Amino acid sequence: MTSATLRFRGLLLLLMAALLLACATVNAADEAADGAPLFINLITDDPHRAHMALHFGQKQLELGHPLTVFLNDRGVLIAAEQGAERFGLHQEIIGELVTAGAKVIVCPMCMKHYGVAEVDLLDGLAVGNPKLTGGALFAPDTRTLTW
Repeated sequence: MTSATLRFRGLLLLLMAALLLACATVNAADEAADGAPLFINLITDDPHRAHMALHFGQKQLELGHPLTVFLNDRGVLIAAEQGAERFGLHQEIIGELVTAGAKVIVCPMCMKHYGVAEVDLLDGLAVGNPKLTGGALFAPDTRTLTW
């Protein structure tokens, strides 16, 4: 065999090894993303932004990603029954999320700040605490988004 043939074969083997490694890396990334939990940090009471967050979360839940929505700062206003006129659509989606198995956690400090009492919360919502909120936020492979 000539040295040119040996170099060509070596290059071909190197290229095949690189291709196999790339495929394995992409496959591992796909497997890690399959079923990864999603933690949405919803801080707004802007109807459009809140709707985007809830809709996105709903679609990801439908795709098999466990979902936690953390309502904090002005986002707690969406969780209050008194907000039904302004947030009726949002509250409907929250109800659907809870029914489908999502966790919706409401920040107690923010509730106090904005005058939202626990008895005013929609059914199925949980008042947050370090163990509950942290457990969802720091679950293995969790992805987070904020609106």
